[in-house]
Amino acid sequence: MGDSVLRAALATGPANDDAPWDRFDSDEYFWHNYKHLRHDDARIIDIVADFFEHCFDRAQPRALANAIDVGSGTNLYPALTMLPFAARVTLFERSHTNRQWLIDALVKPQSSWRDEFWPAISDGRPAYQRIKDPMDVLAGLAWVTKGNVFALRSGQSGAYDLGTMFFVAESITTRDDEFERATLNFIDSLKPGSPFAAAFMCRSEGYYVGSTFFPAYSIDDTDVKSCLESVARISQIERVDSDDLRDGYSGMIVATGWKR
Repeated sequence: MGDSVLRAALATGPANDDAPWDRFDSDEYFWHNYKHLRHDDARIIDIVADFFEHCFDRAQPRALANAIDVGSGTNLYPALTMLPFAARVTLFERSHTNRQWLIDALVKPQSSWRDEFWPAISDGRPAYQRIKDPMDVLAGLAWVTKGNVFALRSGQSGAYDLGTMFFVAESITTRDDEFERATLNFIDSLKPGSPFAAAFMCRSEGYYVGSTFFPAYSIDDTDVKSCLESVARISQIERVDSDDLRDGYSGMIVATGWKR
């Protein structure tokens, strides 16, 4: 099958707009994924926190960043990895239920963020250890914002100094064109030279949240590299082993780098 025929075939499956995002069961998703720190997330945290600390140590003196986390969902650890370097953190989220969850969690955070995730983020990293109450700091810097990643490019192009996007581009559609557009829009929202971290599910076949099925596009690390290499200077792409989250995937992928 030729490339053009293959791409046409991959662009005909369920699209992002076909999924019921405003009925996303945020509480169920949090309890299944982030009630406790998992070994795969701990490895991703090590990669991302080391990368960000290295970037900003090397660049000092540098003004605090205007940071964005795209598609935050019910996951606060990407925002926490940016905390020492940010003057503001935009939590950019489409789903109404997830936005309300984020607002509530900033006021009354679940214990795992402070007791399990933050110790993993701050361990051995001076920039993070200087923060004594990370959840209070995050609540003071975070801004929950309604937004669709497919509108991000036109609305926020080049607006941010630092960014994260975890488990979004491949977990919102079955279409390759939407996966690529979401990833490229995230990078485009950053200023040239800005560091970023992005994480992806590897070979995901889709997933249930409660009784509702949500789409995914199956990718591996070569797809991530192919999508990023034209718009970013890549520092690292690593496959992270993960075998006990759910059926229908084969690990996680984390990428770090700088916008070209």
